[in-house]
Amino acid sequence: MTAHRYDVVAVGGGPANLSLAALYGTAAGRPMPVLERASGPGWHPGLLLPGARLQTSWVKDLVSLVDPRHELGFLNYIVSTGRIYAFLNAQFDAIPRLEYARYLRWAADRLDVRYGTGVEEVSYDGEFLAWSAGQVVARTRHLVLGLGTVAHVPPCFGGRGTPGVLLAEQLAGRLDELDRHRADPVIVVGGGQTGAECVLVLLQRGFSDVQWIGRRHWFAPLDDSPSANDLFRPSYARFFQGLPAAVRETLLRDQVLTSDGVSMSSLQEIYQTQYEGFLREGRSPLILLPGREVVAVRSRGGVISMRCRLSTGGQEFRETRHVVLATGRRPTPLPLAPGLAELIETDRTGQPVVEDDYRLRWKHGDQNRIYLQNRSRLTHGVNDPNLSLLSVRAALIVNSLLDRDAYTIVDEQNFTYWPTAHFDEQEGRTRGL
Repeated sequence: MTAHRYDVVAVGGGPANLSLAALYGTAAGRPMPVLERASGPGWHPGLLLPGARLQTSWVKDLVSLVDPRHELGFLNYIVSTGRIYAFLNAQFDAIPRLEYARYLRWAADRLDVRYGTGVEEVSYDGEFLAWSAGQVVARTRHLVLGLGTVAHVPPCFGGRGTPGVLLAEQLAGRLDELDRHRADPVIVVGGGQTGAECVLVLLQRGFSDVQWIGRRHWFAPLDDSPSANDLFRPSYARFFQGLPAAVRETLLRDQVLTSDGVSMSSLQEIYQTQYEGFLREGRSPLILLPGREVVAVRSRGGVISMRCRLSTGGQEFRETRHVVLATGRRPTPLPLAPGLAELIETDRTGQPVVEDDYRLRWKHGDQNRIYLQNRSRLTHGVNDPNLSLLSVRAALIVNSLLDRDAYTIVDEQNFTYWPTAHFDEQEGRTRGL
């Protein structure tokens, strides 16, 4: 089979590469092929739970922050599908996640996304070769990897095969099966937004003994304040990239609740549901269990026993027949052939070194570029895996691919002045500028 040759190919059909393909097509005047494993459009279909809301403004869509006149903007989508007035009258503070998924499908239908093409490996012979089902499906001069994430299962749960243990993305499809156990205890593990959404679905379904475990000392709300959102600006991303690695790591720990917290509306709904449940039944249908980390799990006779380490010291045990894991997600492994992977420079943690324009630093990077999306949090900041600067990141990659400023990223009206410094490695100290 003779594979077609391209100038650039993107692997992974999620929001990151859809944004890239949309902006590249306009700037370059030709489509960018996007190879996607799934058989059709979809965006975390198992997590499109009733009431689930996006934690990012719809203005931060695939294109609008850098090209507000682009035809694949959310506003054009909602107008052209005939729902603009109903959408406005609904007065959403945050749009339904289902709406965003439909917007992505609408955009993908207008791009060159090749579904059912799972790239198992990428090799290199002077060009990149994308392999699928034992065949080369594309040859390309440049490559963009935007592979998304997979659900994380804590090691103590022994993988995904423990009876009674569900991933959050499996919950919606198993609710009918679980309905006959509404009076039995069900434990949700994970104190973030996904965990909160699973709790709400169970409560709305009529489950009367829901237990919610989180590692933090409280179920922390997402910091969506104006000052926190300063961290999701191009100007801050540029500042962050210029800091020493140790400083960046410290800042990321301090900034965690700007991207990994529970929406205030979700917390309010949970507490209001709790209160009304107590009024009706004389007891609360939910027990909140913060400050606990599940460290050991045993399954016997259909009963799951969990040992939890307490943040205040000591331990406690919990038993149930049903556990829902909302324990975060991890990057999908890169499908790089061993011969290619060994040519890529890595940092002290073993991760690829990513340049400011999202290029990987590797042996043949001058003539053949590899770009990596959603894997640069330690170098580019808390905004990197987030949807907020999706189009800004894509625009930077397009500019780099075309070796010209096809898109101008403007971020001028800034009232926050971050503390700049220069790190002198020889002197081993930081000097203020």
